[in-house]
Amino acid sequence: MVQDAAQKTLQQKAGLAWDEQSSSFRIRIPQKANIAADTVGRHAQGAKRNSTALIFENLEGQVSQWTFAEVDEQANRLAAALRRRGLGRGTRIAVHTGLRPETAIAHMAIHKLGGIVVTLSQLYGSDAVGHVLNHSDAAAIITQDSAWQRFREQHFPALAHCIVVGQAAAGEIPFEALVEEPAGDFEPAETQADDPALLMYTSGSTGMPKGLLHGHRILHAYSPTVSMFYNLELDEPDLVCWTPADWAWVGGLLDLLLPAWEHGQTVVTSESRFNAEWAFAFMERHGVTHSFMTPTALKRLAEIRNPKARWDITLRTVCTGGEALPAETWKWLQGELGVCCNEFYGLTEFNHLIGCCQALYPSLPGSMGKAFPGHTVAVVDEDGREVPDGEVGQIVARDDDPARFLGYWKNPELTEAMQLGQWLKTGDLAKRDAAGYFWYQGRADDLIKTAGYRVGPGEVENALLKHDDVAEAAVIPSPDAGRGSIIKALVRLKTGAAASDDLKLSLQDMVKQNLAAYKYPREIEFVESFPLTSSGKINRKALALEERQRKLGGAERP
Repeated sequence: MVQDAAQKTLQQKAGLAWDEQSSSFRIRIPQKANIAADTVGRHAQGAKRNSTALIFENLEGQVSQWTFAEVDEQANRLAAALRRRGLGRGTRIAVHTGLRPETAIAHMAIHKLGGIVVTLSQLYGSDAVGHVLNHSDAAAIITQDSAWQRFREQHFPALAHCIVVGQAAAGEIPFEALVEEPAGDFEPAETQADDPALLMYTSGSTGMPKGLLHGHRILHAYSPTVSMFYNLELDEPDLVCWTPADWAWVGGLLDLLLPAWEHGQTVVTSESRFNAEWAFAFMERHGVTHSFMTPTALKRLAEIRNPKARWDITLRTVCTGGEALPAETWKWLQGELGVCCNEFYGLTEFNHLIGCCQALYPSLPGSMGKAFPGHTVAVVDEDGREVPDGEVGQIVARDDDPARFLGYWKNPELTEAMQLGQWLKTGDLAKRDAAGYFWYQGRADDLIKTAGYRVGPGEVENALLKHDDVAEAAVIPSPDAGRGSIIKALVRLKTGAAASDDLKLSLQDMVKQNLAAYKYPREIEFVESFPLTSSGKINRKALALEERQRKLGGAERP
């Protein structure tokens, strides 16, 4: 039972409804919803119409900005221009413009049409781009000249219109020309909560990306939990929100850009490549107060010693998700940087299941947090039975979860395969303690089976990250004739640390002492960098595949 004071806080600041009959919170989903109307649209004609909605710093350091009214006007002009070209309700339109203002304006315009935004990362190569455009049957793409150049020779059968930011080639339409066309008597489409709005593709670390379809309801489904992991501060005045995460990914789009605009806050963005020194200077220049960053980005910030002595940082709250946040990074954020860090967990398919809100309950280093109000979450065995506290099982959510997606695009069989009785499977392992905190143990299919033992790579990585010299670590299975697999760790050291055999022994001993003798990495390789997925995670599957090919195929690792 939630205490009365906490109930009132969650109802007022997170917008949750309290159900007396079940003594639990419920997330409100309206019958009608539209992502454009519920974000920029709600402010463009109101008190915040002249407030700054968007700030963009280009690669040369020049800064431009837009009010809510200006974003709305440009979105109306673009939507009217798209409608005149035959694009409308249900049309799939790919957005391939990265962390630029055109991306945000395009999202608003497409939702005003009742169309479906196909999010397309500029990190995708030719095979992935071809797959997404052809699989989604996208009728149009809004792209950028520098990003589109390498795809101009490819053929996309369904693609009727190519709209380009920058220098358009023959047969392409300049984006700038469309937003200069008058909106005329354009009227936005009226949409229902379950009308499709977003077609988001996974990073594709194993095979081609899968398309996940969300309805306009997703903004309302996320709203209470987003408010919680931003520590119930989103309605405070004059926040500046920023993420280095790609807006083609759920983390950048649905965990920062759209919620910030829903609450009438300023979003700042840049195309500059992320590194820790640049990020601190950028946050200082723009007075960033709230941010979503992946654990990988936060680990890189944590390599900077005493950043507050070098930069005037106004950052108050940072949230993180997408992979487990190491306990040592959390301690650095809370202690040395002095910010509130709330971790959260979920899938793009059904998100925000578990997380932290330090305004309401303590956050524990290394823990995922507690089940968020409005979501029913459990840890179960292979048959869907809940396991006792302290035992490892798969995280599941009830199949009527409010954040549930509409389904996989063109793949109902895959959608059905997520079902386990009344539950939806996540494929992630965790254990829950008696206080209700969840502790991540890795992917169910990432478990390393070695000499009869089952070891989660996440706990070994966390143990390695406690060493003062370690910046990042990835733990993978390495084929072994005697044990089936052995545990191998790839380690990136902090600046100034030197790789050595003695350091390898020290790391191995640390794991033995902190975890168990059978969990230590029998092989350690020092690396300069890691491959990342388009959502900013270390691509462990690619590393494991490369290791398998190296050992079983006889090829040396490059």
